[in-house]
Amino acid sequence: MSTPVVAVRGASITFGAVRALSGVDLDIAAGEAVGLVGHNGAGKSTIVNVINGGLTPHSGSIAYGGAEAGLSGVSAARSGGVRCVFQELSLCPNLSIVENARLMHAGLKGWGWRRKALKLVSAKLQEIFPGNRIECEATVGTLSIAERQMVEIALNFLTVDMPPRLVILDEPTSSLDSALADQLLLHVRRFVAGGGSVLLISHILGEILSTSTRVVVMKDGGVVAARPVADFTPKSLVEAMGSVIREKTQKGTRNGLAAAPIIIDLPPAPAASHRFRARKGEIIGLAGLGGHGQTDMLLSLFRARSSNWLPHKPQDIAFVAGDRALNGTFPLWSILRNLSIGNLGALSRRCAVEAAQEESVGAEWKARTAIRTPDMNLPILSLSGGNQQKVLFARALSTPAKIVLMDDPMRGVDIGTKQDVYSIIRAEAEAGRTFIWYSTEMDEICLCDRVYVFRDGSIVAELTDDDINEHHVLAASFSGDAA
Repeated sequence: MSTPVVAVRGASITFGAVRALSGVDLDIAAGEAVGLVGHNGAGKSTIVNVINGGLTPHSGSIAYGGAEAGLSGVSAARSGGVRCVFQELSLCPNLSIVENARLMHAGLKGWGWRRKALKLVSAKLQEIFPGNRIECEATVGTLSIAERQMVEIALNFLTVDMPPRLVILDEPTSSLDSALADQLLLHVRRFVAGGGSVLLISHILGEILSTSTRVVVMKDGGVVAARPVADFTPKSLVEAMGSVIREKTQKGTRNGLAAAPIIIDLPPAPAASHRFRARKGEIIGLAGLGGHGQTDMLLSLFRARSSNWLPHKPQDIAFVAGDRALNGTFPLWSILRNLSIGNLGALSRRCAVEAAQEESVGAEWKARTAIRTPDMNLPILSLSGGNQQKVLFARALSTPAKIVLMDDPMRGVDIGTKQDVYSIIRAEAEAGRTFIWYSTEMDEICLCDRVYVFRDGSIVAELTDDDINEHHVLAASFSGDAA
């Protein structure tokens, strides 16, 4: 048997009262794609940080290429050929793409390093994402979240001094549309076929089952299953994670929507034939390839409907950000404060927040969205990425806002919680709340009552009822015609 690229033995880590890892064993061999799955808080991000050197196990060991290196931490992981694409992107926004490449690859140095970096990064981006239009001399902060994710992926697959042996992909398609996701997964299969190794973390089970050679399931800080991918089906994989998959139900046409009052009515953009309308109680989907105006539409609606002049007045609109690190969380605050900040007017009396009421609201939404934490007063960064996203979702729904804008809000959220959140959205819509939902996942788009497909910044198709399906969305995305 060949020597594993990485071998973890009996790794245990405890954060206060939380046992993040409990005696985990994990080997990854050359030419293997390991799919790592589990609910939010199962320990996936912790084992990733052990492998990439960010965390040292309190007990147990880790070896790269069969030997424990003389180096430690991140240096040992890098010398062992480990690269990591983080769920919370790690690029420096004030630097250009080529400058970020130099920070990641020490071999980019000396006279002409910029020209060399530009050539290497451009070639790797085209190899993984053919046809992309990313300008590699651009500052990272000017890129969309999808473009930043593409750049970080390319930089980690890049070869400068030594090729990567193991690339860890933590929710790598969370900001990518279906076309870009397919390009990435195709590259992963090529990389693995060439002898490379990949650790793929994803809540999209189709990606795991179509790309992995072996699947490892984690629950409560331990490994509960590790078998070849052929041994799993979507249903058995969810059951191994400790949840029950519910059969998909037909959305059906909800009675009364056609007669519901129109609460948003925008004229069509120049050169577009469709106007944007939303009725009370509707779930409106924004679809199409990423970066074609969906997020801009949400931001424009939010600016038009919110008020900075009357902070104590209940807001008519709430926003769930997709990029939680940049636009969502307050990293120095507690989980509870991150949740309650959206509704301070209702939680305050005489300019002071009533602690008991705040804690009551926090406890209610912790239960409703299944936020995994022993204490809502812990820092927000003590949560996994998916649980942080649940806090942002709870922040919006705990307000009296009649309109909720959602910018791909389910990024990094496990399947069980997604099903619960979908039920909450449907119940809130039945009660008269309107949702305008941009999503890169077709399953979520198909839950909507009406869908607008965007292309080049304009609405090119309006879909309803049985016309809301992948075929019509893709047809409109590429040709502007849903027929």
